[in-house]
Amino acid sequence: MATALNTHPDSSCAAVARTRRVAILALALGGFGIGTTEFVSMGLLPNIAGSLDISEPTAGHVISAYALGVVVGAPLIAAATARMSRRTLLIALMVAFVIGNAATVFAPTYGTLMAARFVAGLPHGAYFGVAALVAAHLAGAGSRAKAVGQVMMGLSVANVVGVPAATWLGDSLGWRTAFGVVVVIGLLTIAALIRYLPTLTGMTMTNPMTELGALARPQVWFTLLIGIVGFGGMFAFYTYIHTTLTDVSGLPGGLVPIALMLFGIGMVVGNIVGGALADRNVVGTLVAGLVSIVVALLVFVAVAGNVWTALVLVFVVGVTGSALVPALQTRLMDVADDAQTLAAALNHSALNVANAGGAWLGGLVIAGGFGYRAPSVLGAGLGVAGLVMLAVAVLAQRRTTGKANSVAADIDTPMAVH
Repeated sequence: MATALNTHPDSSCAAVARTRRVAILALALGGFGIGTTEFVSMGLLPNIAGSLDISEPTAGHVISAYALGVVVGAPLIAAATARMSRRTLLIALMVAFVIGNAATVFAPTYGTLMAARFVAGLPHGAYFGVAALVAAHLAGAGSRAKAVGQVMMGLSVANVVGVPAATWLGDSLGWRTAFGVVVVIGLLTIAALIRYLPTLTGMTMTNPMTELGALARPQVWFTLLIGIVGFGGMFAFYTYIHTTLTDVSGLPGGLVPIALMLFGIGMVVGNIVGGALADRNVVGTLVAGLVSIVVALLVFVAVAGNVWTALVLVFVVGVTGSALVPALQTRLMDVADDAQTLAAALNHSALNVANAGGAWLGGLVIAGGFGYRAPSVLGAGLGVAGLVMLAVAVLAQRRTTGKANSVAADIDTPMAVH
């Protein structure tokens, strides 16, 4: 049964705040399930390949199918459902998520598995985009980015707990079991959203044409490009971290999961820190985050030969990279005007493009014979490119604002009479 905020005359401020916190936790639980299904495939590729009698590179296409679903689904769903209640939409998206993962569990062939992973990816971006807007609405002015960070923390915690646990179950009981766990998480999320998410009657509804108007706003594109380029640097590093740590740092292969957990813990910390900082200064947080990524990756290149310092830097890169996400999401809300749903959803399409692009570029420098430190150097370069993009965006915004103020001043100034 849905709850409503500030409708009962006896409702206390403490009770309202508690209702909001529980609702945001319900949204984060959905993020936990999405994060688990997105990344668990990477650790189970040999199992999937063996089960379906295909090569491991071919099995890797299921990851691409999911990412394609995210990129395609985010803008289409956000625009098409603009008139739908945000509460109803979030529940519907999680139902679609459960259906896609249930289809994954029972997919009998490689082709049906590819289709199932595509379907499972469709609600990903729209869910995070709408959940971020709802969390910001519930939190109110001054705490928007913190609330967004709390929702995104579900994705980070998935890397610490959900992915290792599901991978272990997949190794022990078969890879389909891992996605069965994801289905259970999805069902729990649906129940939590139905029970705890308020009716959200105060949120403004739009229409598909209004939402598509986000695509005509240069600042929306600038912000998406900052995410694609800047966040791509982190993925260039992360995609090849297994071999980098074993071959360059000398970490035993059996301890790599611990390193990945350190990265996930760093992401949790980054979400908390990034959300708090972005509530004070969004652009400043983006600058600090991008500079920190550049510095952290370059330091990693210098110290990667020592296993202990390398592990510390794995944690630091996790912090700096994830600190960008609440700031990027909040800036999109600020520059999208009345097309916030589409803009917020597009952020996750952009991050998946960053994932694919960073991995691809990192692979190119490795294939070029530059070694496994090279993706981190490349990642630092992408971070610098993100800073340049941010500078261009801010200058363009100031120029536009200055022109608007000048026009307004001309209109308000009475004409001189001679």
